[in-house]
Amino acid sequence: MQLCDVYLAQGEAGFADLVRRISISRLRTYQIYEHIKLRTRLTKLNNESLKKAAPRLWARIQERDTDLATDLAQAILVSHLDLIIAALDLLGVKHQDGFFAKDADLSEQLSEGWQQRAFDGLKEKYPPTVLAFYLNHLGVETGTAPELFQPAQ
Repeated sequence: MQLCDVYLAQGEAGFADLVRRISISRLRTYQIYEHIKLRTRLTKLNNESLKKAAPRLWARIQERDTDLATDLAQAILVSHLDLIIAALDLLGVKHQDGFFAKDADLSEQLSEGWQQRAFDGLKEKYPPTVLAFYLNHLGVETGTAPELFQPAQ
């Protein structure tokens, strides 16, 4: 499973919602503003230009632009660090402000049903599209989810 698959599973409307939820101020805080601006091929990066660019970005995702997928994921995730911290805390994953070691063994914390457990525990507090995206992203990054997670509402 690839990161592009995670976006494609959410559909164009879900993708557009994720893009709309990117925080420009967080991009600047984490010093990825210029990088995202270049990757999205926008002369001006703000919420309005991202919203207008969503259909073009979606087309690139459909063409499996993995670099764009990775960079957009980073933009989406730094925009929602509070969600990431809450999810990792709920799952019992040791982390430093939402970041954990790449080589960490998470098999115990990410046992069967972990994505639905986390979704159920956080769905009232966070946007479902972002929450499902993060849980799928975490599954892809850790290799603990062989297939895409579709939350049972």
